[in-house]
Amino acid sequence: MMASDSQLSEATKSQGKVKAIIVCWFLGLGSLISWNSMLTIGDYYYQVFPKYHPARVLTLVYQPFANVAMAILAYNESKIDTRKRVIFGYILFCLSTLGLLLIDVGTSGKGGIGNYIGICVFVAAFGVADAHVQGGMVGDLSFMSASGALTSGLRLITKAAFDKTNNGLRKGVLLFLAISTFIEFVCIFFYAFVFAKLPIVKYFRKKAASEGSKTVSADLAAAGIHASVDGTSKDDDERLSVKQLICQCADYAADLFGIYVLTLSIFPGFLYENTGEHQLGSWYAVVLIAMYNVWDLVGRYIPLIQPIRLESRKGLLIACFARFLLIPCFYFTAKYGDQGWMIFLVSFLGITNGYLTVCVLMVAPKGYKAPEQNALGNLLVLFILGGIFCGVALDWLWMIGKESF
Repeated sequence: MMASDSQLSEATKSQGKVKAIIVCWFLGLGSLISWNSMLTIGDYYYQVFPKYHPARVLTLVYQPFANVAMAILAYNESKIDTRKRVIFGYILFCLSTLGLLLIDVGTSGKGGIGNYIGICVFVAAFGVADAHVQGGMVGDLSFMSASGALTSGLRLITKAAFDKTNNGLRKGVLLFLAISTFIEFVCIFFYAFVFAKLPIVKYFRKKAASEGSKTVSADLAAAGIHASVDGTSKDDDERLSVKQLICQCADYAADLFGIYVLTLSIFPGFLYENTGEHQLGSWYAVVLIAMYNVWDLVGRYIPLIQPIRLESRKGLLIACFARFLLIPCFYFTAKYGDQGWMIFLVSFLGITNGYLTVCVLMVAPKGYKAPEQNALGNLLVLFILGGIFCGVALDWLWMIGKESF
């Protein structure tokens, strides 16, 4: 009987695999497309707001809201309904992306401090939405890594489509934002009505509930499964506290923090403002962003090959902090190198970012029960956002000594 139950579980996990991949692909795209949209339309915002350092300021506005929201959610993760949390995040993503579109349409693409503040408000909303979606979904979405590459591809297409037309840059951005808004709307529908009913999702949600997780009950109910979790179960007493999880996984938290401090101290502000003029002209920064995103995607799939996956805790720590050697490399390449060397460095930055992030996130949860994995996932996302915030702040150091500082 136990053998047949095991076989049934394996069969359940494999049901609807293609459908699950498609749904997770869309949800992964929706979880990051707003953030990546903000980065990839930087060329347009530099034209409209040339004195306001959009790539640096908008990422700096985004991060405090993402960090504070994520800290609150991580502290209360065991009490928060995952379903309501994620749906709220996607709705906020959709409305904020639509808001960026409407600001530009309503003002006919004019600059000015008032319009810039309005954009900052919606970017801050992106940060809150990001904390709700990524913290709630980081363990479910294996395809969110494709978001950056797909967003950059979409941006290149919309930019090229209107490149030779009158006011073509703005038209391309408006089309891009309209498509992004539609994608976010599709994500709301998929998560609310499709995701919870996928066989593989039901299997892991039921497994999490059986191990004491209380955050998945609404998703199970949406799938027609009513699982009751005893609030005073023995699992609650045995579960590790947040403090214990941090102590046991401090090196993994440091890894992720270090990865994103380095990456965001270069990407995107340095790439937009400190790489000079080259043959690619207005396409140069867009191509650099695209190359980073493509190689970040490649790097995230390399750990799926077992022999080249880095699992050593000491090895991960050394590799993550060895990346700081890229800072002088970027400095001297921007000053003396040509665009080929810069494209190579940006590609290396992307592939190491993706590879090391996935290695850490694959290794860290091993050996923990579902409620502990949920708590650990929230904590690791919090350290990622903390690293991003510090990196964005340190990115301003590149401006020292420049007239536009």
